[in-house]
Amino acid sequence: MARIVHLALKVDNLEDATKFYEDVFGFRHVKTARNGEHVSRHMTDGNIDLALMVYDSETSPEADWSGPGPRIHHWGIEVEDKAGYAEKIKQYGGTILSRPEAGALKFRAPDGTVAEIVAAGRYKTKNPA
Repeated sequence: MARIVHLALKVDNLEDATKFYEDVFGFRHVKTARNGEHVSRHMTDGNIDLALMVYDSETSPEADWSGPGPRIHHWGIEVEDKAGYAEKIKQYGGTILSRPEAGALKFRAPDGTVAEIVAAGRYKTKNPA
């Protein structure tokens, strides 16, 4: 069964947003990396991957998928068969936004929201043993 594993937020200030989610809710830092036209800081509460994203420019096509300013950019669903789900997304009126071979396949649902499908295990959320 598919399950939600990821939530990505566009933020204005990476350090301020990190401190907020650490201090208020206890999220912990997993990794920070550049991904194309933005920097993503992945954090977790032990169950979900929370990505805080700062784009180089609001005029970046990917930054504009969700609109200008801080907001939810997309959410992610873990699936067993990415190719099968990609076809189903198109069949039911969704639009694929990223390259088919992308590790996180972004799509726009018919209602306009942006999400992604990923293979199981893409996001590390459990506390190391």
